[in-house]
Amino acid sequence: MADLFSDQDAAPEVDSAHRPLADRLRPQTLSEVIGQQKVLGSDAPLTVMLASGALSSLIFWGPPGVGKTTIARLLADETDLHFVQINAIFSGVPELRKVFEAARIRRQNGQGTLLFVDEIHRFNKAQQDGFLPHMEDGTILLVGATTENPSFELNAAVMSRAQVMVLERLPLSDLERLAQRAEQELDRALPLDGEAREALLEMADGDGRALLNLIEQVAAWKEEAKLGKATLATRLARRAAQYDKGGDAHYNLISALHKSVRGSDPDAALYWFARMLEGGEDPRYLARRITRMAVEDIGLADPQAQAVCLQSWETYERLGSPEGELALAQAVTYLALAPKSNAAYVAYKGARRSARETGSEPPPKHILNAPTKMMKEQGYGAGYAYDHDAEDGFSGQNYFPETMQRPVLYAPVERGYERELKKRLDYFTKLRLKRD
Repeated sequence: MADLFSDQDAAPEVDSAHRPLADRLRPQTLSEVIGQQKVLGSDAPLTVMLASGALSSLIFWGPPGVGKTTIARLLADETDLHFVQINAIFSGVPELRKVFEAARIRRQNGQGTLLFVDEIHRFNKAQQDGFLPHMEDGTILLVGATTENPSFELNAAVMSRAQVMVLERLPLSDLERLAQRAEQELDRALPLDGEAREALLEMADGDGRALLNLIEQVAAWKEEAKLGKATLATRLARRAAQYDKGGDAHYNLISALHKSVRGSDPDAALYWFARMLEGGEDPRYLARRITRMAVEDIGLADPQAQAVCLQSWETYERLGSPEGELALAQAVTYLALAPKSNAAYVAYKGARRSARETGSEPPPKHILNAPTKMMKEQGYGAGYAYDHDAEDGFSGQNYFPETMQRPVLYAPVERGYERELKKRLDYFTKLRLKRD
């Protein structure tokens, strides 16, 4: 059975012609890496670390195919560390013990070890804790790679001993540079016209490894004439967009949708809504979150917004997918264009805060019912002014605890229907001051 971890001396040489294009184009130095200038640029963190000779443990966070493994391997070359790679999906405690013991022996012989752990977030808390003593005594320099947000998936202890480096998906300009490098390696230009070439780059969706795999397929066609976009689309399947319904992309995209609605941008809101649906998101989850947006960000500026959301939700339940999703899209559009106010939301949070701060303060006695003689003797209900008996239907009495200073919680805005509510509030405020 093959080892579950690999190191830089273990792999035998393979005939270059039979090696995958992605492997043949793997950079040999950090200067050959395409993209990731925020990490590898002249004043970027990794460059500064290497120049100062003070490389620390690292966590590479980014989508697939952006160079996490390659950069880790090149860091080992730059620092003369022995490179060992494991994958958290296939490795357990026995394999980790072997890795740590080999690194300990290597250190005794004067060589350090750079341990690259792919999918490091797959290790549980106990397994992650197992790295700590070996990181602290210098047995290993840990470089972990993850596609998930490390602040959620990695132990605080590991995070405190490593620097997080964010690697980003490759833009079209970097993908084009990679395509040109591939053409040099293949010693021929891709048989694509300009529009088809751009479509090929877009198919990779920011993943350099995916692009090289696509290029390898195109190069194998042995076409002489240049192919157009339509032919390319027929022969190649577009790479599925990166979306994990339980992971980072899920929360990033719902945040983008919510903020686009709040920012009154229906086009952006519909785009992020569509992105989530294309990624396989449950429309019922979107229906619930859309309704929450109506409550939180539109509120009483347009009370109809909540009804529109609930009606679209009900329509989806009756029609199902894909027809019912149009009703949700209409609700998203309505919310984006509706007048915005979070005044009721702010008032609610303020009321909860006041409720916590005032503890068990009782209501004033004049608004308490007095069903028994003893309660009447205690002053319950005494002095209560029945608002309907007032000429203007407003008594102006105090309804807060007697020891509590009256707060101002609800402050309506001058937008939408809340403009009318503000007029009413100002009216009652003037009457209350007159009664006082």
